[in-house]
Amino acid sequence: MNMKAIILAAGRGSRMRKLTEESPKCLVELHGKPLLHWQLAALRTAGIGEIALVTGYRSELLSLPGIRTFHNSRWAETNMVSSLACAEDWLKEAPCIVSYSDIFYTAETVSALIAAPDAALTISYDPNWLAHWQARFDNPLDDAETFRLAVDSQQVIEIGGKPKSVLEIEGQYMGLLRFTPTGWQAMQTIRETIPVDQRDRMHMTGTLQRLINAGVKVTSVPCHGEWGEIDSPDDLRIYAGSPPSEQ
Repeated sequence: MNMKAIILAAGRGSRMRKLTEESPKCLVELHGKPLLHWQLAALRTAGIGEIALVTGYRSELLSLPGIRTFHNSRWAETNMVSSLACAEDWLKEAPCIVSYSDIFYTAETVSALIAAPDAALTISYDPNWLAHWQARFDNPLDDAETFRLAVDSQQVIEIGGKPKSVLEIEGQYMGLLRFTPTGWQAMQTIRETIPVDQRDRMHMTGTLQRLINAGVKVTSVPCHGEWGEIDSPDDLRIYAGSPPSEQ
């Protein structure tokens, strides 16, 4: 399958404090290498040749050989889905892996997304999420979101809500997913029904739930390789124990 990849790198990442005063969050270093380089390595190892960045904050620092860029000039006032819409030209023409820029993961997880059965959208998730969240938060439920699958299926039926118990959480969305042109068109149709000010504030998981409610099939693949989210200086300290794998 001819697959492209889009990395959403428009945001500054204010919770990183001084670490992003001069450069985008994706250039924060983990084990001596920017997060962006871990992502590029995993995507390329999985066989993806065409990769684009959606830039915003300090976009001049994200000009890389062989990498296409789309620019979100309104990065400071919009959320992830609006940044993704800046890459609509790619999303309309071919399947695309979409990656947040503050995560690391393995080529194994990317390959699983590529090989997953056809669906409008497919997301990767961590079924062993609780240990990660316990290491990062005093109360994992403060940050975790609901995530439920259909019985005996990898089809997602609930995502992005505020959980009252770990029993409402069968995994956690990682910020790595696969769009088909059909899936992107469905997302655009949903966005067009929402007032502009609300559209600008739309988070990815909330939008995915709107798609599910509208009858769009969203499937999932579990992640069993290394991965992590770097959302704060504390996260950097947590993941400093051993370098993530590029395989």
